[in-house]
Amino acid sequence: DNVEQLLYPTIKEKTIHTEEEITTFPIPDDFLERGRINVICEAIRLLKKDIGQDVAIGTYLLGPFTLAGQLMDLNDLFKLSFKKPDKINQMLDRLADVQIAIGRKFYEAGADYITVREMGATTDILSPRAFNKVIAPHLKKIFAGLPGNNVLHICGGTNSVIGNMNKCGAAAMSLEFKNDMAKTRAEIGPDSLIFGQVDAYNVLVTGTPEDVVKGVLASLDAGVDAVWPGCDIWPTAPLENLKAMVETVREHGASRWVRNLNVGG
Repeated sequence: DNVEQLLYPTIKEKTIHTEEEITTFPIPDDFLERGRINVICEAIRLLKKDIGQDVAIGTYLLGPFTLAGQLMDLNDLFKLSFKKPDKINQMLDRLADVQIAIGRKFYEAGADYITVREMGATTDILSPRAFNKVIAPHLKKIFAGLPGNNVLHICGGTNSVIGNMNKCGAAAMSLEFKNDMAKTRAEIGPDSLIFGQVDAYNVLVTGTPEDVVKGVLASLDAGVDAVWPGCDIWPTAPLENLKAMVETVREHGASRWVRNLNVGG
């Protein structure tokens, strides 16, 4: 009922206040025992026991750059990514190690897959050059360090970096509706797994079940390998819309799956 009071989980007080602290901020030795990490692990175990035989149980990690935006002022992070990328890369390398450790703990708890959500790296904000220099190296490190099936998600327009996203080492990529799937398939070919692209707000939250059916079918016809919301599902999404998404996939997923093996050829 109090939708206006909902906030995305965030760190209230920034950890990094000066440029020097970018490379010296402390990481507690016992960070794996702090915060919500063990709560998430317990949730994974409970879900695995309850419904793990029927559905895949997944969880997520923030990408290093997005996590850095929680630790320091976002405007400073963007500016220093251009002015002092070496210093930012030192920070992101440390954060990648943190996320690898957390991800391994999630897999030990029974997760079937982990999505690394690097929302802050959207090319709506960062250039492809910045992605290659500041973002990609740390995503590669995370995917190389995590066992299991991992998904890379980046919000917004991603066509200009899709080739390099595809080289980061994830088992699949999660893309928003802003990505032109025809161009994506033409560039990376038919073999890479792509999940998406149902509009998470304009369809799943404010749309009707009929809109959801259309959105799911459009995603299938575009050539996604699994229908996913393009971004977070807001808590106010009507239950009937979520049911419509699942039911439409079950009814039409196999027949409408059009992963064209001749794309680009």
